[in-house]
Amino acid sequence: MTTAPRPAAELSADEARRIALRAQGFLGAPDRRAGVRGVLRSLGQVQLDTISVLARSHELIPYARLGAVGRPAVERAYWTGAHAFEYWSHAACVLPVEEWPHFAFRRRAYRDRPHWGHELSPGAYGKVIDQLRDQGPLTATELGGAKNKGEWWDWSDSKIAVERALMYGEVVVTERRGWKRVYDLAERAIPQELLHDDLDDAECVRRLVRQAGEALGVGTRADIADYHRIKAEQFDAVVEASGLVPVTVAGWGKPAWADPAALATEPRGRHRTTLLSPFDSLIWERPRTERIFGFTHRLEAYVPKQKRIHGYFAMPVLAGGRLVGRVDPAREGRTLVAKQVSLDGPKAVPAVAKALREAAEWVGCEAVTVERLDHPQLLPELLKALA
Repeated sequence: MTTAPRPAAELSADEARRIALRAQGFLGAPDRRAGVRGVLRSLGQVQLDTISVLARSHELIPYARLGAVGRPAVERAYWTGAHAFEYWSHAACVLPVEEWPHFAFRRRAYRDRPHWGHELSPGAYGKVIDQLRDQGPLTATELGGAKNKGEWWDWSDSKIAVERALMYGEVVVTERRGWKRVYDLAERAIPQELLHDDLDDAECVRRLVRQAGEALGVGTRADIADYHRIKAEQFDAVVEASGLVPVTVAGWGKPAWADPAALATEPRGRHRTTLLSPFDSLIWERPRTERIFGFTHRLEAYVPKQKRIHGYFAMPVLAGGRLVGRVDPAREGRTLVAKQVSLDGPKAVPAVAKALREAAEWVGCEAVTVERLDHPQLLPELLKALA
């Protein structure tokens, strides 16, 4: 375990919360000129997920920070002009193309990995590389089919081969087309000045620790290491050289590190009011969310229906720099249905109504209905605020 040097600053819990909100793009005027690409560069990654309720998570994340940016514009921002690629970071993520060199340590680790979940058939790897070289970007289906006739993970030979090439870095995912990965050769998709594995493992990890610290503003060892799924011992080896500075945060009970730029000025400005994807980097780590916001949140999509408390895809509501409730949304035609709403008391009603109205407009819904509210006596007030 790292023994932190003397802290550079002592922060109150409220100061740490505001630093985190600003670093994640929820406090202060949004940088609309930089747009979606600016959000991606600032966060360092945007997590992908198969669940689509209002929209997919990688669309919800820039929406939460910028407001009603058009959904087609989000996709174009990610996938045109060689600005981004998909790779394994916190999970499957969209990453700024500038980060390609810093994942060399992970590509090397995959190449050295002795065991894989799927056996690679002789000749399959070279075949998919040749297909991509000759035919250009292709989906797994176009490469020969993604699956055999078995279960979800019963991949075809071509799917196994192209995913292996993706992990090795010879192949890149350059976009999602109908949620299917589109693969291309790295030599064609990554700008030449970035297409290298020159950085050693320590420098790759140092850079990613620094980037995670900047994106979080302030965090514990676990917070920062989890951002790109870096091992704790890797964090320990580079944190002193990362440029992050040790701090103490009241009530955290653990050593923390902060971006020195985040400590240089007081976080001020307008707070965003919005629904948050459960896969948003502001809240994706439960212990951090509980520590910063005093808010316990769990994605219940994979919990049996009868055991769910807040709903299938409950989205926390951010307002005034606090998490003030949850909404489990669905779409029925041109209506946004709040299947379940959980409120942190009467004061949350205006914020939840505002977040619902704006989300409905963004996804092209003309009305909002509420099916269940955990405070039934507040339903007339909520409906009035929605009207």
